[in-house]
Amino acid sequence: MGKLDGKTALVTGSSRGIGRSIALALAAEGARVAVHYAGNEGAAKETVNTIEAAGGQAFAIRAELGLPGDADALWAAFDEHADGVDILVNNAGIAGPGLIHEVSEADYDKVFAINAKAPFFIIQKGLDRLRDGGRIINISSGVTKVAFPGMTSYAASKGAVEVLTLTLAQTLGSRQITVNAVSPGTIETDIHPWMADPAAKAHAAGFSVFNRVGQPDDVADVVAFLATDDARWVTGQNIDVSGGSGMGI
Repeated sequence: MGKLDGKTALVTGSSRGIGRSIALALAAEGARVAVHYAGNEGAAKETVNTIEAAGGQAFAIRAELGLPGDADALWAAFDEHADGVDILVNNAGIAGPGLIHEVSEADYDKVFAINAKAPFFIIQKGLDRLRDGGRIINISSGVTKVAFPGMTSYAASKGAVEVLTLTLAQTLGSRQITVNAVSPGTIETDIHPWMADPAAKAHAAGFSVFNRVGQPDDVADVVAFLATDDARWVTGQNIDVSGGSGMGI
């Protein structure tokens, strides 16, 4: 018996990387997981197959975020497979590198459209589907806690997500819905090809008190905890999952 038996979860951006590990972790606890992807159908199907091979339940849904009507499209795809959701994980996001004078208005708009606007309206449009006692978990980033000038627009977009998390925890408490954020540090996924350089990886590992870079499962296990009834008394929080990165600064 898993702690999420009978629950339905939606994880955005879960065909690979951190999102994939979150989907696997929720499924391992018994949840039926909607694996969302924007374009890589093969990766999404592979994630679904992995969950099903382990005895879990999952289905893939496609919606490109950052476009007008993206939340409606996402929920329309979801509604073809399920009649309600218990756990919503807003994981999908893009990086926004650049010092402030290097960021174009178009790049800024794209980062905010996917990282901040999409979660806002996915939650808004999903409120009538989200069951009382449900869970909303937003993936933020450690760059909101330590000045990181090279990711100015990205950090600002994640700051917006954190304030949204706090506000919604207050708004939705009457429905017994918890709303929390999780802030990873440097995580080793395929979106960080620079980690193939041993020197660069060693430098990144030095940010953590454990002297290693994080793995997707390090984040997924915390998200899975927040999704269960074990975390029923935790809301409005931003959980740092960075291995103690930046503690010495």
